[in-house]
Amino acid sequence: MKPVILSADSERMLYSVPDVVAEHLREYCLEFCSKWLPESPDAAPYRQNGCLCYTEADFIAYLNKYLFPDEPSVLIRNLGFPDYESGLPKEYDAIPRFNF
Repeated sequence: MKPVILSADSERMLYSVPDVVAEHLREYCLEFCSKWLPESPDAAPYRQNGCLCYTEADFIAYLNKYLFPDEPSVLIRNLGFPDYESGLPKEYDAIPRFNF
């Protein structure tokens, strides 16, 4: 399990996810929001009035239910809202991140 930082234009969340997800975070996130959400019958609750409504927590639920049920991703901590002037502390620089 490796850390990643996820957000959906809101607070940044630090999660622990399977290694392969962290190593290919962009690909997994794009598959979720560009293919699974609009096409999967299981994603119907996220399609409302022609719009996709979801957060990073929904991505984590997708990983846990459909892709890695035996290696569940978990929230480590809320890192708060982005501070665009100072950014995140240096300890987070090497952690993969994605904003939905």
